[in-house]
Amino acid sequence: MITKYLSKNFYISLFVVIFIFILDRISKIYVINLNEKLIESDLFNSTFLNITLIWNSGIAFGLFSLNESFYYDLITLLIIIIILILLIMVSKTEKFQKYSYLIIVGGGLGNLFDRIFYKAVPDFIDIHYNGFHWFIFNIADIFITIGIICLIYDEVFLQKRNR
Repeated sequence: MITKYLSKNFYISLFVVIFIFILDRISKIYVINLNEKLIESDLFNSTFLNITLIWNSGIAFGLFSLNESFYYDLITLLIIIIILILLIMVSKTEKFQKYSYLIIVGGGLGNLFDRIFYKAVPDFIDIHYNGFHWFIFNIADIFITIGIICLIYDEVFLQKRNR
């Protein structure tokens, strides 16, 4: 039974998740260390991009940021359940959909790690134009967003073609 899951496909899937997780960890550790060396909160500024470390205790883009530990723990538990559901969906899908879910899982595990060990997620990428700032995000958020966009693309375009 277990040899079924330890195929070449399993190792490729595991590599995708681990690669995204490690890339996210490296970027966050670098920014956190850079922030500790500098006194300013703005680590890099340009016309369209700032690198500014903030600690997000909420979910995506700072939504539901709470000081109450019960709600924080409840949201963390919900994220764990969602990641487990995504892993089940990975085992039941193939090809494009499968890798879309894996990308989301890799990013989700990166942010979950921070929620557990730091009690907040370090966000640092601030894209802006003419005074309008998008939500500050991190590498894991980028992969989660890419995975969701791929799933939407699959549902709208690829599934329609197969029907």
